[in-house]
This record gives sequence, structure tokens and C-alpha cells, in this order.
Amino acid sequence: MTMKKLRTCITPEGRFRYGIHKPSYTVANLRQDTRPAILGLSTDNEEVGNERNFPQGNIPVPEADWIFEIPNPFPFRGTTYIDKEWADASAINPDKIGLPPAPQVSLSTTLKKTDAHSLFEQLPDPLLLALATCSTDPADLIRLAELSCDIIKENEQPAGLRYLKDDTGRLMPVIRNHPLFEAVANSPYLPDDYKIIMVIRPGAQGRSEIVGEWPKDENTHVFEYLRQNSYIPGGHYAANMADDAIRYSIEALGPGDIKGLRHLYYQRTLVRLAEKLQLPLPATGRVLREDELESLRLGIIAALPEENGAATLWGWNFGFDFAPTQYRLHASHQQIHQQYALVPEEVTAYNEGTEQAVGQFASYSCGDLVADLINDYEEINGSDFFSDYRTALAANRRMDGRDDLPSGLTVWSDSRVMLFVPKAQTSQWELQLMTLPTENGNLAGNIVECDPQVRRSLDTGILMAQRALAGLGAKMVTSIEYAKRLTSASDTRQPLLYALLPRLPESPGAFSEAQLRFINGHYPEDFAAACRKQLAR
Repeated sequence: MTMKKLRTCITPEGRFRYGIHKPSYTVANLRQDTRPAILGLSTDNEEVGNERNFPQGNIPVPEADWIFEIPNPFPFRGTTYIDKEWADASAINPDKIGLPPAPQVSLSTTLKKTDAHSLFEQLPDPLLLALATCSTDPADLIRLAELSCDIIKENEQPAGLRYLKDDTGRLMPVIRNHPLFEAVANSPYLPDDYKIIMVIRPGAQGRSEIVGEWPKDENTHVFEYLRQNSYIPGGHYAANMADDAIRYSIEALGPGDIKGLRHLYYQRTLVRLAEKLQLPLPATGRVLREDELESLRLGIIAALPEENGAATLWGWNFGFDFAPTQYRLHASHQQIHQQYALVPEEVTAYNEGTEQAVGQFASYSCGDLVADLINDYEEINGSDFFSDYRTALAANRRMDGRDDLPSGLTVWSDSRVMLFVPKAQTSQWELQLMTLPTENGNLAGNIVECDPQVRRSLDTGILMAQRALAGLGAKMVTSIEYAKRLTSASDTRQPLLYALLPRLPESPGAFSEAQLRFINGHYPEDFAAACRKQLAR
């Protein structure tokens, strides 16, 4: 029997072990069209365009930021990542580490020295933030937007932002109040023409290259942005709704949108794996058709290594909020966007410094935690964990013993996937989505093992989950993927699993959650019934 490897930074020699990723890579450009646009004007009234967001040909990234990967001493606490460039800047000036003191706030004083017309300009920052996140009046939000940044207008309509060169010569938008800017730009009630110039038009959020696209059709339009320097070595990608398909709510999100967002994830993952395995690509410079993706997928499956493969990473932070105290309550810059990457197989290990390597260890992937559970469960109980889990879900009974109330945990399902409420929810409203075994016993454990039908079912399940949660009033939902490693090994025990974790106003997370103790005020069966009711509507 193979000795189980503990994932910890502590070694028997009494040293700390950590990994350093030193990535360099090339990105296949699958974008079909170029959409040049004017972002605004410089202080010299010269036009600032977004040409850098639409590069031609493949994009070489010869020296991306180094990333330290440090396993937690306690394996159940995960892994820490440190961007060397950011950390080096803090090391030069450690006094930068800290939060500013809260400002003095007195609305009474403000009201004494101002009139109603200039009230907005005089409000303390905490009150501006509260208004930006809570107001439903577009007129309020327009005034706040114009307070937060320098907006250029043509014929009284917003046309772009003013740009100023920073110390390095880069043109940067003139933003006077960053928290206010982000809060206003993320408000669904801000008019779309303001949203576009502030955050949605390609180039508005920086120089990230658009390297893929779900082309505009009658329903949707999605861009794929490259984030070259990421805590995931080799970069990560963001699928964002385009400026002519603005989505700030789940109610506005349709099946075509979710198909475009997820297609870019499937496409980029398969293209990167094909390049890694030296397989020819069907095409570049355009979106790949589904039959091309399927041929590529089958070729990848045949060429994958038997063990220690890479892993997928996918996540979605839906929703945004800022507390008046400037505590950011969620991570999303744009309401509908998804991020994804490939986690490398291994990372080079060090005990000190950055030059003398001492070996390698497997890079962290949260799906490995599920794989460890499957192996441990079978060793202890002599049976398959997920077979037993599916049986338990099908035979579930309420803990309160009542038979006059619903006992089912399933919210939605088809023959390929199941959306359900976990018996032990780690968020008060947690939902999970899981692939199901086929009649011949095959079980997709990652997106490479998913055929087009399973992918469509997953996409539908994710949309159903978000709709159920939004129908109940959820404003912020974090969604993550637990995937099996990308190997050719025929282990059909691990399904592909998604967890959707809403953040509720009275459940921000505190000492109980830090101990991995999660406190709920409802039975899971009743929450499943509430979700089914939302979907029925």
C-alpha cells in the first residue's frame, strides 16, 4: 500500500517547506474580432484607446510573477499563496502594511455648513458609501459617480474617463475615491452608459488582453480576459459579460449567457491541455465549435498521463457590497463573471531562499481533499463513499421525525447531474451540484471527462441553483468547483462537484466558522423545499 503523503509545510528535519512557481508561458489567442473603442481623454486631451486589450496573434508571457505556495502546517487549513512582486514591495516599506484609521464623522456638523444643493459634495465618505450601495435612485448614483472620478461628457452624455500618467508613465483613469467608484459602478441602478465607461468597456479595468470571445448573437456576448500575473501560476482567465450584454442580476441572466460563460471555460481548459500534450488545435482566432471541442476532448483523454495530472480551478463571485466602514463584503468587480485556470501538477520545493531547490510536491487543488476522503472512507469502511452518499440522499429522512413535511434534499436533477441541499450546510443556504454515474458506471470527475450532454446539464444546474438562491433574496454567492485530477487513470469514484455558498446579512463568518463550525437555523429539507418552490415559479 502506498504511504499517504501529508500535505504540510513542516518536514521531519524541522524545516519549513514551500514551493515557488516561476512561470513562463504562451497564450493561444482565440478571439475572433477586434472592437477598438475610446476609453476617454488624457489631461492633454489626447484620445486614450483600448488597442492593448486586442493583441494580434498568440501572447507570450516570458516572465510572469513568481508565486510562493505554502502548505498550511495543518492540512485541513489549506494553502497560502504569496505574489513575490507584491510581497517585495511590502518588504521595502513595511510601514505600508496597515489600515487607515476611521475618519471622524458628524452628519450634524455637515448639515450646519452646507445647503441641500451641495450636500452630496460635503457628505463624509462613510455616508457616501452607504448611499452608493443602498440607493435605488439613478439620479443619486449619477451624482456619486461624478464625485468618484473624472467623467468626460459629450452632449451631456457620459463618453469616457479622464486619464493621467502615473509615476511609471502609464495612463491611469483619474479616480478620486476608489471605494466610492467601485460601489457606484457595481450598483444595478446606475444607468448603463455610466457602467460602461467606468468598468465594462474593454480596457476600462486595465490592460488585460481579450484572448477569447463568445461572439455576439441575439441573446448574449461574452469576452475572455487574460490575467497574466495571477496567484495561479501560468495565469488565469475571466469570462466577463460584454458591454452590449450587461448583466447585473441573476434574473437578467439567461441560458445563452451561461452557455457562453461556460463554453469559454471548457474551451480554454481543453486548448491549454492540448498545447501541454502537444496536440494540434482545431483553430485559433475564433471560437471553437462544439464538435471541435469534442474531438479535442477525446484526443486529450487518450493522451493524458496516468497520474499526478494538472487540475482545473473554476469560481464565480456573484454580487458586490461595501460596508460604510470600507470593509469589502465580496470580491466581484463585475456582477456576472467567472474565473478559471489550470493548476499545475507540481511545484518546486525550497527550504530557504529562492535558488536551491530540494525537490517537488503536488500543487494544491481542493479536489484532492475529496479524493483523500474517498480513499480513507474505502480503507475504513470497505465501501465507496459517493455510492453510499447517493443512497443516503435518495433515502433521506427528516431529523425532526415529521412525515407531514417534505423530506427530499434534491432541488433539481436530470439523468446526468443532481442539484441538492447538503445535509450539513456550511453556508445557511448552501447548494451543491454533482455529476451522476451513467448506466455503464462511468462518472465524470472533471470537465475533460464531461461529454457535451453532461456539460449542458452542468450549465443548466448552475443556472437553476443561482435562480433558486436569487429568488430567495441572495445577493452575494460564491461558487467553487471540486474536480478530480486530469489523468487517464480509470478511477470512477469521484464525481465533479460544485458548491454554491451564499453570504447572508447576519452570517458574515466569525469564530465558529473559523473553527469549521457552521450554524444554521433551518432543516436542510425545508431549504430544499423553498428552492424547489422558487424554481417552480
